[in-house]
Amino acid sequence: MAATGSEKQGTKAYYVSTPIYYVNDAPHLGHAYTTVAGDVLTRWHRQRGEKVWYLTGTDEHGQKIMRTAEANGVTPQEWCDKLVEEAWKPLWEHLEIANDDFIRTTERRHTDRVQEFVQDLYDKGEIYKGGYEGPYCVGCEEYKLPGELLDGEGEYAGEKLCPVHKKPVEILKEENYFFKLSEYGPKLLEFYESDPGFIQPESARNEVVNFVKQGLQDLSISRSTFDWGIPIPWDEKHVIYVWVDALLNYATAVGYNENPAKFEDTFPANVHLVGKDILRFHAIIWPAMLMAQGLPVPGRIAANGWLMVGGEKMSKSNLTGIKPQDLTSHFGVDAYRWYFLRAIAFGQDGSFSWEDFSARYTSELANDYGNLASRVAAMVGKYFGGSLPEATADGEAEKAVRAGLAKAVAEADRKIGEELDFQGGILAVFDFVKQVNGYITEQEPWKVAKDESEEGRARLATILYTAAESLRAVTVLLNPVMPDTSQKLWDSLGAEASLGALADQRVQDAAEWGGLPAGSTVTKGAVLFPRLEEPNKA
Repeated sequence: MAATGSEKQGTKAYYVSTPIYYVNDAPHLGHAYTTVAGDVLTRWHRQRGEKVWYLTGTDEHGQKIMRTAEANGVTPQEWCDKLVEEAWKPLWEHLEIANDDFIRTTERRHTDRVQEFVQDLYDKGEIYKGGYEGPYCVGCEEYKLPGELLDGEGEYAGEKLCPVHKKPVEILKEENYFFKLSEYGPKLLEFYESDPGFIQPESARNEVVNFVKQGLQDLSISRSTFDWGIPIPWDEKHVIYVWVDALLNYATAVGYNENPAKFEDTFPANVHLVGKDILRFHAIIWPAMLMAQGLPVPGRIAANGWLMVGGEKMSKSNLTGIKPQDLTSHFGVDAYRWYFLRAIAFGQDGSFSWEDFSARYTSELANDYGNLASRVAAMVGKYFGGSLPEATADGEAEKAVRAGLAKAVAEADRKIGEELDFQGGILAVFDFVKQVNGYITEQEPWKVAKDESEEGRARLATILYTAAESLRAVTVLLNPVMPDTSQKLWDSLGAEASLGALADQRVQDAAEWGGLPAGSTVTKGAVLFPRLEEPNKA
């Protein structure tokens, strides 16, 4: 779905990508986690007034897809078409993902450009023909180094296992074409040193640097034992290695060799969001390919951790894949978007449990945030007939609230917009929500309302205006995280009539006090975070 909002024309887009996901099965929480993170990041930058491009999509070639399709009695293309249209795209729409493009690697706009890219490298002498034999994981679509493999136990006793999928590797021997990756080790190390923030978090950076320091092997960029892939243009008995094919989506989707103006305006990505298990492809192979082609490298490779269930990485192969809809049907879409970024520090592994989600939903969303919104609307309705009063009796307590808001805005903007610390940014906003709750508790407007003097009415008006104006700012800050809830509260505050569309509000300006004008019609809408029923987890 296309993004909307004000944009600065004539500047490079803030370009963010997710991995393109294998369509061997329906998406699970791990896929959605990365995609929601990218959506929050790009929504945040849109609300800074920046031009943004958010790309996601699907990786549809390779042996794993071919075998899955065969097992289901359909062609690989039929399998991909079905999964994309019935599972992947509908889920992103369900989760309110505002992606600007969705690329599929079976599209001509991609396949033709991939062939041109590889042909160009071949013509430059960066690719040569050779043979290779080694352990190969079909799940990873990657040759493994012998030192990486695990010793099998139980049913796999005597076999070597992939460290990611815990399944036996296959020993493959093929005549392939190779990219001279080994020549780029020194260039990559020099680049990593010149740009320490290129790979994040630091633990991921250290892993990549140490791996490259051990020496890189040339990369097999073709396969000849199956045909589900993009043919090598000069030798159609081979198909292009699926990872070379997949990585190039970040260029082909924004006009590589097809739309020079768009390509210049967008490429390279500011941020590639990836899972840590595919970090090496993005932090080693991808920049090396770009260097070989004389193209600029991305601004940042940000590796998120794994979602864990019962100590295991969440995945279909480990039978721990949970459908996002299992959670959204119970907690709601906005709470889902909020929870994973709030509960797990981006870049680190994190465990999921129903119990933790329920506890945080009740404590932070329902009790802290939802109850604050409900109380403020109810009191404006009860004491001022739903018309937001003017603040004329400011004191030290109000100054403290304004200072707290300024701190929350600055911290959230830095953490989310720059550092990709979604948890830290969300916590900064919710610390302010707690401060406003404390302010109301201390000021006791229900007691002040009993004072019908002019001073008493002025004080009551100031308390309720301060609370409502605080909610106005919180709504702007949380809109990238919880767009549906934020719109409901924006409407409840009567902000649309005086301030315009919520999407056009600037996060960096949210602390400018007095944005919500006195006289705004405040209504008590539906409960933002309803009480949870007992889940059916059967």
